[in-house]
Amino acid sequence: MAKDVQFKGKGQALRLGVQQELGGGPLTIFGAAAQKHDLSIREVTAGVLAELAIEYPNLEFRQRNTLSKAEIHAKLQSIDARLGQALFVDSSSIKPDGAITEVLDKHGNWRVILVGESKHQGNDVEKIVAGVKQGKAKDQDFMVAGNAIERVHKNIVELRNFMLDERHFPYVVFLQGSNFATETFSVFTPDGREIEISHKAGMLNRIDRVTASSLGREINKNYCENIFVDVNGTRQMLQVASLFFQAVPWSDKAMAEVLLDVAKTSINVLSADLET
Repeated sequence: MAKDVQFKGKGQALRLGVQQELGGGPLTIFGAAAQKHDLSIREVTAGVLAELAIEYPNLEFRQRNTLSKAEIHAKLQSIDARLGQALFVDSSSIKPDGAITEVLDKHGNWRVILVGESKHQGNDVEKIVAGVKQGKAKDQDFMVAGNAIERVHKNIVELRNFMLDERHFPYVVFLQGSNFATETFSVFTPDGREIEISHKAGMLNRIDRVTASSLGREINKNYCENIFVDVNGTRQMLQVASLFFQAVPWSDKAMAEVLLDVAKTSINVLSADLET
C-alpha cells in the first residue's frame, strides 16, 4: 500500500472503516474473484480484519504496521530484568508486510493474534517460458538461488521475543517462486525445449533454509498454538512459525483462509482473557 494505514475499532464500524480506506476490494477475499494474486498481503490481512469484526462484534481489534524494538525490549524486561537490555538505535523496529493484528483483552492489553508476510524468490519459470537466459554470461536456464528470503527470520525472532509469555504464535509466511517448489514439474521454452524444475535441486530450492523458523515441522500447516516438549526432564514451550510454500503465486483467497484460521486459533487460545 502507498501509505501507512492504521485500523482500530470493533464490529460494523471497523469493517466500514476498512472498506472505506481500501475501496472494498479486500472484503471480497473469500469470493471467486479472489482466486488470483492481485491484492497485496497487507490488503488481504485488512480484509481478514474486516471478517473478524463481523464474526466477533463484541471484540475490539486494531492493525498496525510496525512494532518498535523499544516495545519488544520493554516486554522482555517485564518478564525478566536480564532481558531486553542491548538497544543501540531507538528507532529500530520490525515492519511485517502484512501488518500486525491485535485484539484488546478484558484487562486492557493489546494481544497479537496475527502477523502475515508474503515473499517471492525465484523467477526461473517466468524466464524459461519467456525464453530468457540467465547467469553472468546469459547462457543458463537457471539462476542460482539467493539468500534474501532469509531476512524473514529476523522478524520472526523479534515477534517471538515479544510473545515470549504467550501460549500462541500467529506468524504466517507465504513463500512463492521457483525457489520454493514442493514438487518437481516441467515448463517449456518458446522453442519447445522441456525444462525440469526439480524441488530437490540444491541450486534452486531454499525451503530448508527457511524452516529453521518452524523447527523443521511439516510445511503448509497452522502452528499458531504453541506446543510443549520434554528435554532432559525439563518442559519447554516452543513457538513455531506457520510457513506456506509453493512455486506458483498464492491466491488472495487461499491466503485469506489461512490467515483467518490462524487469527481464530489465537482468539480461541486467548478466550479466557477476552470479552467474547
